Amino acid sequence: MPTEERKKSKVELIKEASDGLRGSIAAELADSSTDHVQDATTKLLKFHGTYQQDDRDLRKSRRKEGLGKAYSFMVRNRIPGGKMTAAQFLGELDIADELGNGTIRITTRQSIQLHGVVKNNLWDVIHRINAMKLSTQSACGDVTRNVCCCPAPLRHDGLRDQLQQLADEIADHVRPRTGAYHEIWIKDPETGRREQVVGAPDDSEHDPIYGEAYLPRKFKIALALCSDNCIDVYDNDLGLLGVTEGDTLIGFNVLVGGGMGTTPSKKQCFPALAKRLAFVQTQHLRAVITAVIMVQRDLGNRADRSQARLKYTIADMGLPAFKTKVEQYLDQAESICGMPRGTVPRPLPDPHPDDVTGHDDHMGWHEQGDGKWFLGLPIENGRVKDEGDLRLKTALRELFRHHVSNCRLTAQQNLLLCDIAPEQRPTIKSILADHGVVTVEQISNARRFSFACPALPTCGLAVTESERALPGVIDDLEAELNDLGLSAEQFSIRMTGCPNGCARPYNADVGLVGRSMDGKTGEGRYTVFLGGNLRGNQMAAIYKDQVPRSEIAVTLRPVFLRFKQERAAGESFGDFCDRIGVEELSRPCEVAD
Repeated sequence: MPTEERKKSKVELIKEASDGLRGSIAAELADSSTDHVQDATTKLLKFHGTYQQDDRDLRKSRRKEGLGKAYSFMVRNRIPGGKMTAAQFLGELDIADELGNGTIRITTRQSIQLHGVVKNNLWDVIHRINAMKLSTQSACGDVTRNVCCCPAPLRHDGLRDQLQQLADEIADHVRPRTGAYHEIWIKDPETGRREQVVGAPDDSEHDPIYGEAYLPRKFKIALALCSDNCIDVYDNDLGLLGVTEGDTLIGFNVLVGGGMGTTPSKKQCFPALAKRLAFVQTQHLRAVITAVIMVQRDLGNRADRSQARLKYTIADMGLPAFKTKVEQYLDQAESICGMPRGTVPRPLPDPHPDDVTGHDDHMGWHEQGDGKWFLGLPIENGRVKDEGDLRLKTALRELFRHHVSNCRLTAQQNLLLCDIAPEQRPTIKSILADHGVVTVEQISNARRFSFACPALPTCGLAVTESERALPGVIDDLEAELNDLGLSAEQFSIRMTGCPNGCARPYNADVGLVGRSMDGKTGEGRYTVFLGGNLRGNQMAAIYKDQVPRSEIAVTLRPVFLRFKQERAAGESFGDFCDRIGVEELSRPCEVAD
């Protein structure tokens, strides 16, 4: 192994010295003389589900007043498959009102984030989340993040219920075994009493999957069906694509090495879709997952965090060599999973021919197949709040208190209200209308299939606006699409405030990635990507760079015109752009307007 590969980044040293992710977290939380924690502690807190941030809108004014940054914390839940009870959703709203900034945000990984939590309230927030039988453990950090899967409660064939059960089992299997989380957040700091909550720690802290230093970087797992890739399975480090025969789930195509983050200034960095590794029967899935994680644990780059995701390990090794290494780790993995040695076939079978064919965002009213209904409710950029005539938070409080027993969060930052009796539908429609909450029939397709990351003012990585900018960009795009008679087209529009790609812009039909901020006007400039699709199995390419926010719609109009005139029958916007190519689309072209 080259010398440079044996080096370790600063974060690796912090993890190794952390005593099982404990570090000085408890001591710094108990120190009321400061409103923030030290850098090493911020790195460890991510494993516990929270990021230290500051309000960047206030930086300049506070500097003028001789004040430091306005620190607060973002707290992220881990909610496998996005499943929540009404009581849990109401509890999140209560925490946001009492200890946060009054809003909650549904994430692109089927979770909930709370913002504006000050340090003195951090313990209470995480403790209360656990008291609701939820958790924040491993929602962030160099471990397996929230396990995603199709959230739709479609029970006519049982397939999605099987995915949800597998998501729960996988999430429990890959949970870190350290007792630090429970010691810090669950035990009462005065009495030492441990409350009974989900996921109590093992007696032993030995972690056979993660070891002492955990993974080189974050690791994402998701499950999907070929007919409905609503969770962007190809974007994950480990994608599990269900293969079916009729109503029977026969196994999974294992996809490895997806990831949207990149650093444009580093040529060796890139976003990537996962590669098809093998077909695995469902009963062998846990062992193969374990082997893949352990290969990344041992061979991933621990010197350069910008090169530490699984996609780079595979790019360096090549897929055949990576597959061979996974097979070599199967003995250990089977032992960890309690399977007899040799249970999983070697070599691993080639992938099944089946692949992604469709996408469904599950918006609107749907029969579940068990006599009940669910309602897919669009939540613009996932932000649950009351603002002006839109009283979404109040409406959801009313619904979850009296009419809806549970919900699911989607990977598009939307909400599914589930298990609704047919006779309840008129009441629910009335409550939503009375509170100014729009349903999918009342919004454009451009808005329906769009979402953004939070970006400014809280994200420390953001270089432009995203959540606060996208609604205005959609306004402009709606006008162009309406003028061209294209408002019925379905295609994804995703915006991020930096190249890290949290809103998955690199496989969207239209991806808008924050590039720079005009120092005089404060207007953001974006790289425009074209050529992904709703199916999520196609990468976009750069169409134009440094496009001012106010010019995004105008910049895209010529492409929309060509799409209208030159598309093939049934061709989507992203597929058209991919077929024509961004170089051809960038050339001046005579089109009739």
